[in-house]
Amino acid sequence: MNLFHKILPALLLLAGSSLVQAQQAHVNLDWNPQKNDRNLLPFGASVISPEVHDDQTVTFRLKAPDAREVALTGGPMLLALGAKAPVPFQKGDDGTWTLKVGPVKPDIYVYKFIIDGVTVPDPNNTLTGFADQPGWSNLVVHGKGPAYYDAKPVPHGAVTRHIYHSDVLNGEREIYVYTPPGYDAKKKYPVLYLLGGSGELASTWSLDGRANFIMDNLIAEGKAVPMIIAMPNNQVIHRGDPKHTELTFDLFEQELRKQIVPFVDENYSTRSDRRGRALAGLSMGGRHTQFVGFKNLDLFSSFGVLSAGDFEAEKTSASFLNDPDVNKKVDYLFLGQGTGEVETIGKRAVALHETLQKRGVKHQYYVGGDGSHDWGTWRHLLYYQFLPNLWRSSAK
Repeated sequence: MNLFHKILPALLLLAGSSLVQAQQAHVNLDWNPQKNDRNLLPFGASVISPEVHDDQTVTFRLKAPDAREVALTGGPMLLALGAKAPVPFQKGDDGTWTLKVGPVKPDIYVYKFIIDGVTVPDPNNTLTGFADQPGWSNLVVHGKGPAYYDAKPVPHGAVTRHIYHSDVLNGEREIYVYTPPGYDAKKKYPVLYLLGGSGELASTWSLDGRANFIMDNLIAEGKAVPMIIAMPNNQVIHRGDPKHTELTFDLFEQELRKQIVPFVDENYSTRSDRRGRALAGLSMGGRHTQFVGFKNLDLFSSFGVLSAGDFEAEKTSASFLNDPDVNKKVDYLFLGQGTGEVETIGKRAVALHETLQKRGVKHQYYVGGDGSHDWGTWRHLLYYQFLPNLWRSSAK
């Protein structure tokens, strides 16, 4: 064997390793996409930003010679850093602004730059959010291996985008549907209807929430029941409409009952009984779950209220709370939020929890994760609590 053949395996391994670790190359679904060992710029970028190091520190950069001030902002990012105000960059002689922060606990964070008073996404970051609100940038701080929300070498389900016509809202709408690995049309699957918050779209639970990868990993770990997850668009009226609160719940109830549930039942092999359906959502979606789901116990028997609640539940959920058979009708009711939101927007969830306790309604209340009112919290709640417990008590 000559020298070339002896070193060929090592060369191939090195080449493969380099390809995997290229910054934001979008070659594979990498769990460390913003690690950079080769000093390669993302396509179309002027500098590398962000650059995530193995010690969980992060370097942000911006090439802006004429800028006067640059700072880092974004609620989840500042919370992770323990900062109460935007963090300023330092300008170099070549016009490049630089900021190194951390270490930061491995997770996915939202952030933006403030450039001379204007808040914008990081222009060199290819990982950006997509929703019904101005764009942002995503920071992926990796650990020593794939996280619970990453694509791992396990069997994967499918996410299908459907377009349907809504007679309720008089237009074409979309819904994303996850089917578990090995989906078999001869079997009947329970269905979780998973809703977004204000400004989220039907795609967000799979893009930012990583619901499909989370479900794949839980099934592979034997921690969750295989299920269909339907992710509809629960934006039914412009968020800025002065009558948004007044109209959204009735409109979404009609859309859910007349369009969404029938569509899923017609196109997938579902359990069409109430004990085979669950409704859950984050923030506004959690309020949809409470104000719409609790009224429709003929459709759903399990619920997940994430980062939501109500100070006047005695009035708004009176029929639910006063139902003498509510604990027989509800198989699982989960109420959860992040540790960083309990004293702010999370007070609504605390109020709902206390009302349910007072009225003797069985439920699970959980506060956990390091996030606030953000995807770090909602991914955590999905993986560590809600999905593993769903359908466990309703397999009747």
